[in-house]
Amino acid sequence: MQYPNTLRRQAVQSEAVHSIGYDEDNWLLQVEFVGGKVFNYLRVPPEEYAKLRRAESVDRFLKREVERYYESEEAEAAHA
Repeated sequence: MQYPNTLRRQAVQSEAVHSIGYDEDNWLLQVEFVGGKVFNYLRVPPEEYAKLRRAESVDRFLKREVERYYESEEAEAAHA
């Protein structure tokens, strides 16, 4: 399942991550990295998203608790 790069995201304090967003209906975490790439992490439970938002280091939490356990895909570009 592909989601376009249009999910509402919030900016975060991070050296590697620019913003994060979450679709609770579909358990989809969307992460925009500083370089501009956007990735969707699939089947991420709401409690994991809540932990990510509270994490002292978004980068470390993402690597340690999300990237290792959840399937990801690069988001499609938004259509004009």
